[in-house]
Amino acid sequence: MTSDVDARVYQISHEYGVRIIDKQRYPELGETRALATLDRILKHYGEDHFRMVLSTLAETENNKACLDETAWWCVSDLIRAFPDLVEKRPSEWLECWDKMPVGELMFVNQNLSGVVKLRHSLAGMLAERIIKRMGPGAGQLDFFDDRKRP
Repeated sequence: MTSDVDARVYQISHEYGVRIIDKQRYPELGETRALATLDRILKHYGEDHFRMVLSTLAETENNKACLDETAWWCVSDLIRAFPDLVEKRPSEWLECWDKMPVGELMFVNQNLSGVVKLRHSLAGMLAERIIKRMGPGAGQLDFFDDRKRP
């Protein structure tokens, strides 16, 4: 354990099934190399926020391969952008993340590397889906959207 890293990062990550690995290894499902990122999120936003970040990625479907720096910061940003949804509708929040193709969008997002901050562009793509599923107009049909609704 790195001495300046808050010990809670390891403890809470373990609770959520996230294994922190050495930076020289390629992460497998449920593993992350983003120790410094997790530490910063915990120190900047507190334990409750940190737990919701972990829950949002680590406890939702198909997101266990998406545990990198970009995804952690993106989720943290979106939790802060949509506090009412997270606090008042946490089950729906997690269900929404279950349905989103986070890994696929991260792959598409790589095309923007070097042009914009990847966490911000990924947040934009995911925010659009969150709003369409949970926002005020969620029940309305969008004639320009070919994605299937649940």
